[in-house]
Amino acid sequence: MDDWNDLRLVLAVQRDGSLRAAAAELGMDHSTIFRHLKALEKKLGVRLFERLPGGAYRATAAGERMAAAALRIEEETLALDRDIAGRDRRPAGKLRVTSSETLAQSRLTPHLAAFRQAHPNIVVELVIDNRVFDLSRREADIALRPMRPTEGNLWGRKLSDVAWTFYAAKALIEQSGGPIQRADEAARLPLIGWGEGATGIKAADWLARKTPATAVVYRTSSLVNQALAARAGIGVALLPCYLGDGDRGLERVLADPVAELATELWMVTHRDLRNTARVRAFFDVVGRGMSGERDVFEGRSA
Repeated sequence: MDDWNDLRLVLAVQRDGSLRAAAAELGMDHSTIFRHLKALEKKLGVRLFERLPGGAYRATAAGERMAAAALRIEEETLALDRDIAGRDRRPAGKLRVTSSETLAQSRLTPHLAAFRQAHPNIVVELVIDNRVFDLSRREADIALRPMRPTEGNLWGRKLSDVAWTFYAAKALIEQSGGPIQRADEAARLPLIGWGEGATGIKAADWLARKTPATAVVYRTSSLVNQALAARAGIGVALLPCYLGDGDRGLERVLADPVAELATELWMVTHRDLRNTARVRAFFDVVGRGMSGERDVFEGRSA
């Protein structure tokens, strides 16, 4: 193989399982990916993928062999990139940070403003996405995550615990008979929930287990929209306290946080980048600032 782009193409299709997903990963369009793959197979004289119903692609033995080689090259390239970036002692350049929509909307921006003042030569690119980004592949330099990192090549700092409870507009609370005393009483209220396909979200799974589907009057995958819907009087939303307590249009329906729903907030980077000047600066300014708001995150500021 004399062209790294051919290997990247095979790896992307093998990893993503479809041409459309591979095209999105590589920043190309579907038709271009299709043409390149056909041309590569013709040049090599071997089929690299089996075309399955529904648009899926499954690697043949030759495709698996090429993808494995491409993965080794990619890992070496990424390791070299991280190693070079990790030696950068200048508080300047671009810093790619990922955060959930909820955190970015409610708590993060003032700390980014403080960071900008302290380090005007560092340009922050904030990616708002609820997916867990692959920091080994430099999808982001720093991630704010609602969980302790489990990958051995990551390094991070716990900023706070995060508490959750039920919120609604004051008028709806009065119409529904007043505040509730226990979390299991929420089933008698008109609830705002996640989309029915939502899985792997601790609060969504808990709500599905503890309350009947018939109690849910509105569904959305966005916590920010859940808060807006609760403020509008549509129903009662289960929200992180840092979001609900900061909304003047909402009041707690349940005074205390739901103990079972306590999570954590972590700031995480790859170990190879932990000593990079701009990464250290972000941990110092933004990490310290958010850690100072533990009362907000842990639900004690209401």
